[in-house]
Amino acid sequence: MPAEHRYLSARVARNEDARLLTGRALFVDDVQLPGMLHVAFVRSEHAHGRITNVDVSAAKRHTGVHAVYTAADLGSFQKPGPVLVTPPPIPNLIFNGCTQLPLAQDKVRHVGEAIAMVVADSRYVAEDAVREVVVDIDPIDAVVDLEKGLAAGAPLIHEHLESNVAAHVVQRKGNYVSARTKADTIVKRRFLYDRGVSAPIENRAVVVEWNDRSEEMTIWDTTQAPIPIRNGLARMLGLLESQVNVIAPFVGGGFGPKIMMFYPEELLLPWAAMRLKRPLKWTEDRQENFYATTQERGQVHDAEMALTRDGRILGVHDVFLFDTGAYDPYGLTIPINSQCTLLGPYDIANYESEFTAVFTNKTIVTPVRGAGRQHGVFVSERLLDLAARELGIDRVEIRKRNLIGPDKFPVNHEIMFQDSAPLIYDSGNYLPTLEQAADIIGYETFIRQEQPARRAEGRYLGVGVVCYVEGTGIGPYEGARVTIEPSGKVRCATGVGTQGQGHFTVFAQLVADALGVDVEGVKVVTGDTREFHWGTGTFASRGAVVAGSACHAAAMAVREKVLILAASLLSVTKEDLELSGGRVYVKSAPERGFSLGELSGKANPLRGAVRPGTEPGLESTAYFGPDRGSTASGVHAMVVEVDPETAMVEIKRYVVVHDCGTIINPMLVEGQIHGGVAHGIGNAFYEQLVYDEQGQLLNASFMDYLMPTATDVPPIETAHRETPSPYNPVGLKGVGEAGCIPTGALFAQAVEDALAGSGVEITEIPLSPNRLFEIIEAAKT
Repeated sequence: MPAEHRYLSARVARNEDARLLTGRALFVDDVQLPGMLHVAFVRSEHAHGRITNVDVSAAKRHTGVHAVYTAADLGSFQKPGPVLVTPPPIPNLIFNGCTQLPLAQDKVRHVGEAIAMVVADSRYVAEDAVREVVVDIDPIDAVVDLEKGLAAGAPLIHEHLESNVAAHVVQRKGNYVSARTKADTIVKRRFLYDRGVSAPIENRAVVVEWNDRSEEMTIWDTTQAPIPIRNGLARMLGLLESQVNVIAPFVGGGFGPKIMMFYPEELLLPWAAMRLKRPLKWTEDRQENFYATTQERGQVHDAEMALTRDGRILGVHDVFLFDTGAYDPYGLTIPINSQCTLLGPYDIANYESEFTAVFTNKTIVTPVRGAGRQHGVFVSERLLDLAARELGIDRVEIRKRNLIGPDKFPVNHEIMFQDSAPLIYDSGNYLPTLEQAADIIGYETFIRQEQPARRAEGRYLGVGVVCYVEGTGIGPYEGARVTIEPSGKVRCATGVGTQGQGHFTVFAQLVADALGVDVEGVKVVTGDTREFHWGTGTFASRGAVVAGSACHAAAMAVREKVLILAASLLSVTKEDLELSGGRVYVKSAPERGFSLGELSGKANPLRGAVRPGTEPGLESTAYFGPDRGSTASGVHAMVVEVDPETAMVEIKRYVVVHDCGTIINPMLVEGQIHGGVAHGIGNAFYEQLVYDEQGQLLNASFMDYLMPTATDVPPIETAHRETPSPYNPVGLKGVGEAGCIPTGALFAQAVEDALAGSGVEITEIPLSPNRLFEIIEAAKT
């Protein structure tokens, strides 16, 4: 980086907000095209059953309907999609990859699975015609409970398999069996972490235009992965990648499910647009989102921790079941994350983790913000709380005794992470983070003075403090192209999409810092495959780490070109030059120099030859692909007040001390944390999908599915620590998911502390006022 660092770590206002706040930002549903038709889907009302007949004759006769498609109409296009994420190379791994068809053919496997597609003049007409499609299904008993789904004689969801096992994985380090024999105490519990939805403000949407004259397709998609979508669709439609352009404009919340490539809607609209030669549009309604967009969570852990009498962890053993839903296109990302994140910031020499992924008759599971990390944190932090209580050790103190020291990095945990590389912690300094969080929340004063004083008044206050480590910034790679134009403006294009993280600002900051220009003078383009051709997508807290590093590398290459050209024109050395204020000039004679716009013109002359080994223009493309991810970390602390009569919980204070390496923009980091905490509070105390025994979702609306509101999310106090990662040139670590990962464990600890002495023990998340009331009442008996 240049020595000036004008913008790195600066609180720069977001470049994109003017468009968002004035209504000038483009979202997919804003796209209106001449002659556009609208799409609605016939979806299964059964969780499990055989399709015996689909009669679309009445729907086809409906006024305004242009086409109705079923599986029988798709021909060779009717085939299962690919497994999107290959499981890591773990010995003795079992993985049964089963992916969905564009339209259900012989069998339905979850409520909401698409059976037929209606194309009409308007969405209203299309939905009316959907009601005229007659689907006959012979119901089959549904698999909802994980243990029952594995029992002998359970209905098979995929009948070519011998069971409902989607995967089985065992990972080990050290020797837990031997460590267990040396333990003074062993704490053991069953933990449950149930399902929820991502609930973005903008549901999924797709608009497709096929130009039959130019044989080119343009797709506007609410996707987190426009380039993989382009590549896959081109292959499936028999087109060149250059014939397909995918645009991910502003997206109103991604959270993970919008990385899930090849939803049926994303496949069928392009296929139908080529046949009808008309633009098509589909926008998911809220009820569809509950059934058709992928979900997350759903694990049952039987875990134990072996410790010495002074609270040192000797080892951890965890066996868990993972609900993957009806199909498993995303491989084993979530349960592998759970396995790895359970280790946390602690020195655990002996660890054994075994999981079985189970097919169920529920909506498909793919990553949602946190992507299984919160499950591992919940198990490890709850075990530590139980151990502290049993051993009579303070909760913060037992954590301090087990933290990995700063002299131990890098730490090789000897198990595989989701990116198919060993789980290695690159850097960290955990003890000061824990101490700072405890100090800010006033932990010692609270437990010694405030909590007893409030209890004497009949008020039940509790405090919680939990730790986490998050694997971030995984590969494979991202790229960026930086160009200085003759106007002096700088353009930066990258392939990742944006869903509100502030990419337009942080990428501009990195480029502006390298080139010595104003950040307002850097135009960033994301999520348009015509603008940048290669990349993977926005997920796994990797945007700033991987794409940001590519932006930095491209900008530094352009900086070098500026210095070489200017040095030649001014007859000085590169070392004699300075870049600042949009100019390059001689340090000792600032009047001798060029504006970057002027120099850009000189780099691209109208006359004159380009010498061998050189190229015109001030432009460079660079890529960054880390060998492995970088590990962010942090500590969250919370004070709550619980009404034991109504089981209502009020969060009085919330503190986050985090370490995401070098900070590009503290304001945006805090925004990411605040959003993550709000998401985490929802996961902890409000959001839970409720299925009955036949796989029917009973609360598929915001009237029944609880969500936190602004009044439920307290002001969040944040503090920054910076332990730069050695794995990328700027020292970045991800932060997008950090806010939500430890919140469930923290909430459980704080509520349990508030109710100390009542016998309440929390081993499940999410709770709700109703469920907490039941736990309190059960403890009384």
